[in-house]
Parts: sequence; structure tokens; C-alpha cells
Amino acid sequence: MSSLLLWLHIGFAIFAVGPLTAMTMAAPRVIRAKNVPALQLIQRSTRLYGFASLGVLVFGVALGVVLGGGLLGKWYMTASMTLFIVAIVLIVLIDRDLRAAVRVLENETPDDDAKAQNARIAAISGLLSVIWLVILFLMIVPR
Repeated sequence: MSSLLLWLHIGFAIFAVGPLTAMTMAAPRVIRAKNVPALQLIQRSTRLYGFASLGVLVFGVALGVVLGGGLLGKWYMTASMTLFIVAIVLIVLIDRDLRAAVRVLENETPDDDAKAQNARIAAISGLLSVIWLVILFLMIVPR
């Protein structure tokens, strides 16, 4: 059972968190190019992969329970789960800004070109990438 949960945990991390990070990092370039169809695709994909990334947390907690309840009480597990929740909140903020950027660029108003959303998305997606790397570090090194 634990090997299946570990496989699912790692699979969701690779196939959900990886594309999610790529999508959020590509969004500022697409906003600058004012490519609305591509931005709509990125927004929908970000939401889909954001929901799918919850599988990482679910299967990670389930794996921690199966391997022993004391494992979830370790400092690095608590830090990882807390950072993951922070990351989910940041994904929600990115999704909000992506929707706003789509609305702004669809209006084609010359005085607003989604610069504010572009800057926030770039900053938050960079922070999100750092959070994923810290979580990865915490899952590998403290053992």
C-alpha cells in the first residue's frame, strides 16, 4: 500500500506541479505578446493543474499516515505541508490575475495592457517555483 501511495504522490508531483509551474512562468510572456487565446489556455490549464496538484498533498498525507503517524509530526513534514498550503493560495492569486489579464486584453483598451497583472503573475510564479524547490529539498535532505 505504501509503495502505491508513494508512486501516486510522486506521479502527481511530476505530472501536476511541473506543468503548473511551466504554465505560470510562461504567462507573463504571453501577456506581453497580448495573445488572448494562449492566455485563456494558460488560465484554464493553471486552474486544472492547480486542482490536480492537490493530489500531491492528499497522497503525501496518506503516505505519512500509512508509514506511521509520527512521521507527520516531523518538523520537515509540517514545514512542507504548510508551504504547500501557501503555494495553493498563491495559485489562487495567479488564477485571479490571469482572469483579470484575459478580461483586460479582450477589451483591447489602449490605456490598459495588463501590466499590473503581468508584474504580479511574474513575481508570484517566481516565488511559487522557489516554494516547490524548498518543499523538494525538505522531502529529500532531512532524512
